[in-house]
Amino acid sequence: MQSTDETLEELGWKACFSAQVTSEEAGQCHPVRVMAVHRGKIAVAGAGSRRFISPYIPGAGPLDDHPTVGDWLLIDRDTLEPIRVLRRMNLFKRRAPGDPRKEQMIAANVDTLFIVASCNQDFSVARLERYLVLAREVGVNAVVVLTKTDLTDTPETFAAAARAIEPELRVETVNGRDPASVARLAAWCGKGETVALLGSSGVGKSTLVNTLRGSDSIATQAIRAGDGTGRHTTTVREMHRLDRGGWLLDTPGMRELQLSDAADGISEVFDDFIQMAQRCRFSDCAHRSEPGCAVRAAIAAGALPLARFDRWRKLAVEDDANSARLAKRSR
Repeated sequence: MQSTDETLEELGWKACFSAQVTSEEAGQCHPVRVMAVHRGKIAVAGAGSRRFISPYIPGAGPLDDHPTVGDWLLIDRDTLEPIRVLRRMNLFKRRAPGDPRKEQMIAANVDTLFIVASCNQDFSVARLERYLVLAREVGVNAVVVLTKTDLTDTPETFAAAARAIEPELRVETVNGRDPASVARLAAWCGKGETVALLGSSGVGKSTLVNTLRGSDSIATQAIRAGDGTGRHTTTVREMHRLDRGGWLLDTPGMRELQLSDAADGISEVFDDFIQMAQRCRFSDCAHRSEPGCAVRAAIAAGALPLARFDRWRKLAVEDDANSARLAKRSR
């Protein structure tokens, strides 16, 4: 056990968590937050102490009953065994790589999501839309952070492409190695606030975390000269303390973010198409060759972009297919 001076509030404890603890539990247990997930153990922090404990909860059922990084747990005061996971404010999940029938938890209880992309040939609007759909689906505020501005003479070109996704989307361009440039992100990292990072391998997440922390303790790797992409660096989902009292949750790079049960998030990100579809002659219009299709008419008139339409339909089809697989597995 490691002694610290951290309070529950500094760790992100909020009224919605304390309201879930019964008087009996308060006498037998104490709350801790999952700070990192390792193979076979989890690092947790509570009021005044940190330790490693087993991640296995006796009698736990579905995947969501098991702890992931950012979770709040109740653990037994004497045995230090986890008793249960407190109900989350939000939970990020994805389809498990290699198995469309399963889901994988990413992070819980996040206040702000930094969607990280780089200003080079690895930049992808389609990938940003995927992450944004995920943020909208779980109701978390999202900020697009464009890194590696030192590698381009036209960072605003990338920023403009990102802002075109949504009219009021917050987009910040930074040089991840420059503390003065990264400092503007600290506005979302106040005392007890939790920020998560999502982005592909090599976009500069670990460099960004190091600069926000004023530390180089997280390993980074240079991008490949051939295609401008980087190698995967982060292998453990982990929370890092920031100077302003917040927490930054770093996650392994995810190139394949498969959506499931994300219809609401897709509708929010592509609300321009959703609103136009309401004008179609038929309520079940597939926007292919049906007569009276308002969406196709808007595309033909240049009011809606065809490329964005294709991305919308691709995400919707992917979400339907993955949701059906998960539902079948549940049954």
